[in-house]
Amino acid sequence: MIVKAASTLFGSRGWAATTLPMIAAEAGTAVDTIYSSFGSKSALLMAAFDEALAGDDDPRAMVDRPELADFAVGSRVERLQKGVHFSVAVYQRSLPVLKAVQEAAGSDPVARDRLAQYDQDRRDVMVVGLGFILDGPPSDTLVDAIWTLVSPEVYSKITEGRGWSVPKAEAWLVAMVQAVFDYSEAPLSR
Repeated sequence: MIVKAASTLFGSRGWAATTLPMIAAEAGTAVDTIYSSFGSKSALLMAAFDEALAGDDDPRAMVDRPELADFAVGSRVERLQKGVHFSVAVYQRSLPVLKAVQEAAGSDPVARDRLAQYDQDRRDVMVVGLGFILDGPPSDTLVDAIWTLVSPEVYSKITEGRGWSVPKAEAWLVAMVQAVFDYSEAPLSR
């Protein structure tokens, strides 16, 4: 209940404008309960972020979840569609809280460290997911390209910034990743 309230408020109001008394009121609990459960506003933000990323409170890392293994089933384009859909679903539920973490990182060392860890975690998930999609280990260059292209920043720009629907964004990301795959397999001569 507390984490859900925190996610809602951090996601809609941001880091600075969200207070623990506001979260306590939203959760129907006392501020002291939040402190005894989480210790600090920063720790609560991290709990909210982690739950938003995972979509639940399961402590398993994303790379250890069975959803990734499903990327190995189907044709390559079907696998790729599953991978993009998985990433987009994570961004849909976590982007508002991610923005609060990015805001907090300017002044909060816990948030700054978590943001850096998030970037590495996202890349690690890309390595595993691409391995399933491609039936083998991807090159670092390919991982870097897909990690950059299928990022929360690109997703945010095309959906929030340009108003694209989620299906349009997913279809475009699939096409762009397929183009990167095609290029990496047969680069143009220079």
